[in-house]
Amino acid sequence: MTYSDILMMSGWGLINPILAIFISEQVHGGTVILAGIASTTYLLIKSILQIPIARFIDLKRGEWDDYWVMIMGSLFIAASAFIFIFVTEPWHVIFAQVVGGIGGALSFPSWQAIFTRHIDKREEGLEWSVYFTAVDLGGALSAALGGFIAAYFGYKSLFVVVTLMSLLGTAFLAGITHRLKKSG
Repeated sequence: MTYSDILMMSGWGLINPILAIFISEQVHGGTVILAGIASTTYLLIKSILQIPIARFIDLKRGEWDDYWVMIMGSLFIAASAFIFIFVTEPWHVIFAQVVGGIGGALSFPSWQAIFTRHIDKREEGLEWSVYFTAVDLGGALSAALGGFIAAYFGYKSLFVVVTLMSLLGTAFLAGITHRLKKSG
């Protein structure tokens, strides 16, 4: 699961630091105001939906529902990167952020529920720290690389890379199925 998030978060780390620049330079009528509204849209959608989604997965016994909700969310996150390849208008940006927000609301609570259930007792702090350190280092390394890719190969190429990394991260999640609790 950590490898999956390293790929997904590093992929998004390529574009997140420069997304406002993309919006202001590449979107017709794009401004820093639109970039702010886009970020707000993502966070609002994710925040509004993730508690009901978390409640839903907690009510069902076993982890298969958590797993499939996590997979669906990861695919929505990949889809939002793919949508950005075709963004030219402000409403496209908002639509991509809505799709990403839905993905985050589906993926994050289910990912965290599964991860938390499988942490070794008395190693919780260490295992969460290893996870965040690995993901943050991936994001740190990808942030500068994203600017380079955008400058030399263009934003479309960058969004293709983010999409592929998100899909590869989703594929890594298939490797955990043997560890899931089938029921209670």
